[in-house]
Amino acid sequence: MVRSVIRLSSAVVLLGYLLIWIMAPTDTYWQKWLPSIRKSVDSSYFGNQGLTFLVFLFPILFVAVLGCIYLHLGNTSSKNHNKDDKSNGGKHHLAAWKKPMLVKGPLGIVSGIELGFLTMFVALVVWSLSTYLHNGFAKITPHSAAADGEKLWEAKLETTGFRLGLIGNLCLTFLFFPVARASSVLPLFGLTSEASIKYHIWLGHAVMAFFTAHGFSYILYWIVTHQTSEMVTWSKTDISNLAGELSLLAGLGLWATTFPRIRRKVFELFFYAHHLYILFIIFFVFHVSFSFSCIMLPGFYLFIVDRYLRFLQSRTSVRLASARILPCQTLELNFSKSPSLSYNSTSILFINVPAISKLQWHPFTITSNSNLETENLSVMIKSEGSWSSKLYQMLSSPSLLDRLQVSVEGPYGPASTHFLRHETLVMVSGGSGITPFISIIRELIFASTANKSKIPQVILISSFKNSSDLTMLDLILPISGTPFTTSNLQLKIEAFVTREKEPTLPNNSKLLRAIWFKPHITDEPISAILGPNSWLWLAIIISSSFIIFLIIIGFIIRFYIYPIDHNTGRFFSYPLRSFLNMLVLCLSIAFTASVAVLWNKSKIKKETNIQIRNIEGSTTPSGSPSSFLYNINSERELESLPHQSLVQATNVHYGERPDLKRMLFECKGSSVGVLVCGPKKMRHEVANICSSGLADNLHFESISFSW
Repeated sequence: MVRSVIRLSSAVVLLGYLLIWIMAPTDTYWQKWLPSIRKSVDSSYFGNQGLTFLVFLFPILFVAVLGCIYLHLGNTSSKNHNKDDKSNGGKHHLAAWKKPMLVKGPLGIVSGIELGFLTMFVALVVWSLSTYLHNGFAKITPHSAAADGEKLWEAKLETTGFRLGLIGNLCLTFLFFPVARASSVLPLFGLTSEASIKYHIWLGHAVMAFFTAHGFSYILYWIVTHQTSEMVTWSKTDISNLAGELSLLAGLGLWATTFPRIRRKVFELFFYAHHLYILFIIFFVFHVSFSFSCIMLPGFYLFIVDRYLRFLQSRTSVRLASARILPCQTLELNFSKSPSLSYNSTSILFINVPAISKLQWHPFTITSNSNLETENLSVMIKSEGSWSSKLYQMLSSPSLLDRLQVSVEGPYGPASTHFLRHETLVMVSGGSGITPFISIIRELIFASTANKSKIPQVILISSFKNSSDLTMLDLILPISGTPFTTSNLQLKIEAFVTREKEPTLPNNSKLLRAIWFKPHITDEPISAILGPNSWLWLAIIISSSFIIFLIIIGFIIRFYIYPIDHNTGRFFSYPLRSFLNMLVLCLSIAFTASVAVLWNKSKIKKETNIQIRNIEGSTTPSGSPSSFLYNINSERELESLPHQSLVQATNVHYGERPDLKRMLFECKGSSVGVLVCGPKKMRHEVANICSSGLADNLHFESISFSW
């Protein structure tokens, strides 16, 4: 009930926030609402900034804090009810809204929730632009233009450029919400950061399109009105044109590398150029002043908090315990993790290997399960790009490594999963798309032994190019000696090898094998950067950093800026005011986040020391404490029963592709959950089948596995 109240309260606040944006282009807002609000909040401590703090910044940060509490209560509820046990057989309240509404198009598969928000945003942009232009043009007459020494079209060009900038700022306001990986706002409405990245891309295009039109409109206006000197002005008490042009240049440099052809062919250029967003934002604030930039600040504020926490986590070298090397150019990396670290199925971990590149971070789906494997975390990496190919060569070479230095960020993933509510769960994968389903199957293995609730029947439909790719199915079983059984799980695997008509004999030199690494004293198990109660700590960081920022900037304005503005007859420099605000804001976030991380790190360290002693006192399965290489068959002797069960559940089809329509329609039961991960064509085909209405029992789970 508390979570429902939080969700309702958040919806009410966001509706009020949306109402402000709807009214912003109207004369009612500028002539009645704005003066009334400013009169109520204007003070010698915050000045004009108090208005934007109250109307635009505070509501979103308030919702973010409520979201953190909502997610914390959800985690506590899941633990008390053995995760999803209570939801078995029921319907999730957002299930209908998660169904695909659009399948083909530039945005790919779009759920009902996404379509609703997308429609509202497009309507808001169209309404704002048309209203701004209509009201702006209504005030321009031949007489008013002549009074300013302008022609009618020149006056309209200037007002058009100004309004385009306002719409660009509207798009910029929502740009950073999807890229806060540990977002507490998106899960309130059934959204995830990884699924919303596509909207960040389209919002980025919209931001740059409007700002480019805004900038060039003014440049053209200055040229035709013989005011080219305006291009290099940096006003201390008004809009800084030069700062706006520098911001636009940084944005254009970033924008040029974001188009698919450049991003795919020269990814590193795209990655490095994307850091121009720092200059873009800094000069944007100098251009419009900090007071006005508070309109777009909420999403960026949450992004800064998230980015700084990621930075702190990435400074630690984590302990890589072992690696499984598959003959299909695939790796499974197994890390030590803190037992208190919990994550949901389909979560993602960002990995950095300094020996390959100190700057490159790559996301990989986690294959392990935090309940089944309390001290291990594993990811699967398919050798497809230059980075992953180099990693595969390093680990598969005859000269074995004693240690590989690795840093991570995450895990990041859905706030909750609802797989147990279905009678049957069908997972369709293509190639390495099987990765997220491994974690789901391991979750169901745990649920089948730990819970008394009914477990859905599981059907895994996997397509592979070659028979060597079938070894990916071996990763369904953990490498660790964790006691588990698959006898309670109704698992059926339909594997299709599309490019071979019969099985090929394996090369003994390419058998599935494993490497174990020596523990290093500087390495630490993967742990949550803010500990097991990370959502509560995030709420504390967001709220306390904002309060500290308000206190410090209030004192600066009251005792430093206010006396100059009101007692000397001069105006305090807008750029300096903006610089002080940005500095205090960043320092407030850095201070509170650092204190929270250090506080939790001291607690995690005690747990880590115990784990290190256990590792140092243990041996590898062969009895040798050193690194070794062994045939996977020796491991399977220890896990013969689960392995035999897996083999018996697998049907391999050679030289054909799965008839997905027939196989999905044959699924019985009132509720069949359908997940898909693989090539774009496969995802669209499955979404089309589920949304066709020909089978009412098929429920497409709108989960994105792509960053």
